[in-house]
Amino acid sequence: MTVSDLGNGRFLVVDEHRNVIVYVVGTPGRRWAFLDGRVVREDELSPGPSVARRGRPGGQKDITAPMPATVLQVLVTPGSTVARGDTLVIIEAMKMEMPLTAPEDGVVRDVHCRPGELVQPDAVLVELE
Repeated sequence: MTVSDLGNGRFLVVDEHRNVIVYVVGTPGRRWAFLDGRVVREDELSPGPSVARRGRPGGQKDITAPMPATVLQVLVTPGSTVARGDTLVIIEAMKMEMPLTAPEDGVVRDVHCRPGELVQPDAVLVELE
């Protein structure tokens, strides 16, 4: 695998199967990379799902903003039943739309965002149980 710096936070990653552009934004210690529709935070140990998820007592999960962003769409309401992979919220950062998806089957307990709202990293957008 080879990685080439294309400038302006863009990197070309080439392996034997494909070429991918990775976008990296932020400052040292607080960076985010966009790869194949996923957001990976610098402080994560390995690439994960497209959104940070924090577990809470009772099996509740918080779906949080992975970076500063604008909420474009909220596709669920409290009481909605969701399946793993369902899109819950669509945000925009750096002129890129990113769907935030359900990590598992569940029920929406609460929604803490609305379209047009600017959200900060780690802000809880949706609570699942």
